[in-house]
Amino acid sequence: MATTLQIIYEDNHILALNKTHHDLVQKDDTGDLALDDKVKQYLKEKYKKPGEVFLGVAHRLDRPVTGVVLFARTSKALTRLTKMFRESEIKKTYWAIVKNAPPKESDRLIHHLVRNAKQNKTYCNESPRAGSKEAMLSYRIIGRSDNYFLLEIDLETGRHHQIRAQLAHIGCPIKGDLKYGFPRSNPDGGISLHAREIRFIHPVTRKAEVITAALPEEDKLWKAFPAGTTS
Repeated sequence: MATTLQIIYEDNHILALNKTHHDLVQKDDTGDLALDDKVKQYLKEKYKKPGEVFLGVAHRLDRPVTGVVLFARTSKALTRLTKMFRESEIKKTYWAIVKNAPPKESDRLIHHLVRNAKQNKTYCNESPRAGSKEAMLSYRIIGRSDNYFLLEIDLETGRHHQIRAQLAHIGCPIKGDLKYGFPRSNPDGGISLHAREIRFIHPVTRKAEVITAALPEEDKLWKAFPAGTTS
């Protein structure tokens, strides 16, 4: 079991892993084995735990997205992490590959998002609408290849499909993201959006933590950018 999980941080209270684009964080209607169940089995085997293993899902990533996912190993950590995510005390940085150049080298985007649950899609608006939620992120271009741009995104709010919807709204759909207007899928079925790093104060030890997820090895395009940007 351990070989199927890319564990990048583990202590008595929290566990972080590098999610692949195949992974489902929590069980849904597909019936596919979810990451939380895989992690529970990993913990059960590693620590020879009898009975049920506690594991709390502190946040989620869309299935086609890769990168850092944080789990809680204790109820105390889960309660505190959930509050920290809700109050934006956990800083999340993403990397995205786009085909089109953004309007500016760097910018802060503020939109009002409306989720269509039936379509599992979020729509961007410039002004508030009925049922909309304000969404904010900042981006900057950190790399260029012959055909693509690499963006670094600091996420300020955690709305459904927020980065995907907001980048598409400014004419920069993420590579492989058919749902939001990119013309072709990626060969691996994922999209080129990676939860690169999270920064937070540990909910129990109170130490400052920075957890970074390595880029997907199977997608060679990440390595097409100049050395240094994707190290």
